[in-house]
Amino acid sequence: MKSRRALLRDSAAWLFARTLPATSLLAAPAIARDEHAPPLDVPFVPTPMAVVDAMLDMAQVTRNDTLYDLGCGDGRIVVRAATRFGCRGVGVDLDPERVREANENARKAGVSELTRFEVGDVFEFDFSAASVVTMYLLPSVNLKLRPRLLKELKPGTRIVSHDFDMGDWAPEVSREVKNSRIFLWTVPARR
Repeated sequence: MKSRRALLRDSAAWLFARTLPATSLLAAPAIARDEHAPPLDVPFVPTPMAVVDAMLDMAQVTRNDTLYDLGCGDGRIVVRAATRFGCRGVGVDLDPERVREANENARKAGVSELTRFEVGDVFEFDFSAASVVTMYLLPSVNLKLRPRLLKELKPGTRIVSHDFDMGDWAPEVSREVKNSRIFLWTVPARR
C-alpha cells in the first residue's frame, strides 16, 4: 500500500500543497486563465533556484549545450543555464503570461540573445535539437512524453526531471535537494 506521501506525489494537489498554506487549498479557485486559452496540464509551481542549479549540474550543462525546458513557466531554468554557462536555451509553455514573464526575465538577466520562449504544447513542440531537456511536469505527463523523448532526441541527450520519474525507465542518477527529488536519464543509442 502506498504511503500518504506517495499518493500525494502522484497528484497535482501535491504540487499545490508544497507552495500554498493548507487553508488556501480549500478556497483556491481553479487555475485562472483566459477563457479561450487551452487548459493547462500542469499548474505553475516555480522550481527553487537551489534545485535549478542542481538540475543543471546533474546534466553537466556546458556552453556547447542547447537546453530545452518543457513547461518553462517563468523561464528560470533556461535563463539560469544561459547566465551560468552561456549556453542556448529554449522554453515552451502553454500559458502566454508565463512566456511573457520568461522573456522579461531573460531581458533583465541580459541573456535574450541566448534564449527563446514560445507559447506551445509540449506534445506538439519540436524539441529534437536539444542536448539537454529539463522539466517539472506531472507523472502522467512525463509518461506520455517519454516515447517522444526516446524517439526524437539524439542519443546522449540528457533529461532531468524535478520531482517526477518516468515510470519503469530507471534514472541513472537520482538525488534529494531541498525537499525535492531530481532525476537524470540519458537517451540511449538506437538499436
